[in-house]
Amino acid sequence: MGFRKDFAWGAATSSYQIEGAAYEDGKGWNIWDVFCKEEGRIFSSHTGDIACDHYHRFREDVEIMKSLGMKAYRFSINWARILPMGEGKVNEKGIMFYSDLIDALLEGGIEPFITLYHWELPYELYKKGGWMNEDMVTWFGEYAALVSERFSDRVTHFFTLNEPQCFVGLGFLEGVHAPGVTAPVRDTFTMSHIALKAHGMAVKQLREHAKQDIFVGYAPTGTMSYPDSDKPEDIEAARLHLFSLPDDLSQWTWNVSWWSDPVVFGEYPEEGLKKYREYLPTITKDDMKLISQPIDSYAQNIYNGHRIRMGADGKPEMVKRYDGFPKTALDWPVTPECLYWGPKFLYDRYQLPIYITENGLSCHDTVSVDGQVHDPNRIDFLYRYLKCLKQAAEDGSDIKGYFQWSLMDNFEWHSGYAERFGLVYVDYHTQKRIIKDSGYWYKKLIESNGDILI
Repeated sequence: MGFRKDFAWGAATSSYQIEGAAYEDGKGWNIWDVFCKEEGRIFSSHTGDIACDHYHRFREDVEIMKSLGMKAYRFSINWARILPMGEGKVNEKGIMFYSDLIDALLEGGIEPFITLYHWELPYELYKKGGWMNEDMVTWFGEYAALVSERFSDRVTHFFTLNEPQCFVGLGFLEGVHAPGVTAPVRDTFTMSHIALKAHGMAVKQLREHAKQDIFVGYAPTGTMSYPDSDKPEDIEAARLHLFSLPDDLSQWTWNVSWWSDPVVFGEYPEEGLKKYREYLPTITKDDMKLISQPIDSYAQNIYNGHRIRMGADGKPEMVKRYDGFPKTALDWPVTPECLYWGPKFLYDRYQLPIYITENGLSCHDTVSVDGQVHDPNRIDFLYRYLKCLKQAAEDGSDIKGYFQWSLMDNFEWHSGYAERFGLVYVDYHTQKRIIKDSGYWYKKLIESNGDILI
């Protein structure tokens, strides 16, 4: 028992967070290139212009992955690097970078998993309305077709959108991520519907242009819910809570079912259609048919969860965290149970093989006097979380793979370089990489296929 023999043990990154080379070799601008130039948007005015310089150092980074025994690597393509205008003319130098990366991964025995969109919207498309423009469905489809044409001869695993909850919610509702807009709530529902249609079109185009059989998934996020006890009523309360929809419109994007039910079932949840009725765009049967193009796996980025019990009124209620509750350097709660109950509830509902496409934590990592980076908190975190994921697999949830966030320290969006999530330490002044203790621990975990989790 334990994890399946072909379990995909890996790590994840995104293009803007690690690549750098923001204005080299014909790459176009994306919304993050612009957003980071605005005063007061990013911690200490940091930008991703250089980041981890992965564009020039990817071979070194692949060697590190290989040395750690990683089986898989999830990375995103910077849309504007291969289509500088977002559509039309292809930038062959951008294509060559990703092609060389893919070849290096395969030579190292590492399976590439491509994410089409990890928030790198080409600025030229943003100027045309971006996610408010119905043409995004076509543009994203053409982009997906190009990626499939050029890379599916060697890559078989693709994810369409990463965390639409964030790029709509944080980018256009709260305005803390690029492009930094606080849009009317109605607009964000329109964006979400267009984004889901773009997902569906990407699934179609990936398959139509594939050079071989491919596996297509989707990578949303969300705070999981786990029960306060093993009582049936608390378990059911946690399940209900996970798939419920917020009443607070300023936080409406933070949910699972609005983003995933349409993709898997072809229907928005009835609760949301009633609750959000006055804000919704026109939704047609053809829209839902496009959104629900069949996918091969369901992915979820999972970091933490809420403890839930059944209230005296028969409704789920959140259990207050005790004083001194453990937290990460980013003040996120440490809740390993979410990696058991989250995948279980998701698998029970959607009945698709599951990848955990992100999970990890920020620590206050520093280089010690011995020149090494000792991060026992990360090892402890990963042990606790992955033990819960192993139990979920043993109890019948079909878990296909796990991608630790992140392979290396990187540009952490509006936090700049203040947070370190990596298994590999990056000195941003010298670009020296140092494998942290957690990286070596992860290697042992992979070698044992999780058997060291006892």
